[in-house]
Amino acid sequence: MTSAQSSTYEGFTAEERAAMKEHAQEQKKAARRTSRAEKEAEAARDVLAKIAEMPDADRILAERVHAVITANAPTLAPKLWYGMPAYALDGKVVCFFQSAAKFKARYATLGFNDPAKLDEGSMWATAFALTEATAEVEERIAALVQQAVR
Repeated sequence: MTSAQSSTYEGFTAEERAAMKEHAQEQKKAARRTSRAEKEAEAARDVLAKIAEMPDADRILAERVHAVITANAPTLAPKLWYGMPAYALDGKVVCFFQSAAKFKARYATLGFNDPAKLDEGSMWATAFALTEATAEVEERIAALVQQAVR
């Protein structure tokens, strides 16, 4: 790679621009809701609708991740975040599911943000590749989200 190639900024990808547009729409929609209960119920419906739109492989994974998170960390509120199913505590996104199709990746991702209490020494994982929802994977997700909200 030449220095000219490495310093050329080509801007956001189409997928990144689409995610930012989705986030802006999510923010506008949330601002129109009135009560907290209405906001949470509508946000949960939005997450389920987004999951239903996913290609089959991503949808199956997202459904299992959603079920495991809501069963094991009921304090996390489902919401959309940049067009992805996410789970928040006190309005801050703790974890999210990124479908493989969203950014044309070869695997889906379960990611964790700063509020997740996954700290382990000086270095720890904040994202996990998902290719299948096995019993072992679901147990690991359950343990991670329980740790994240402690």
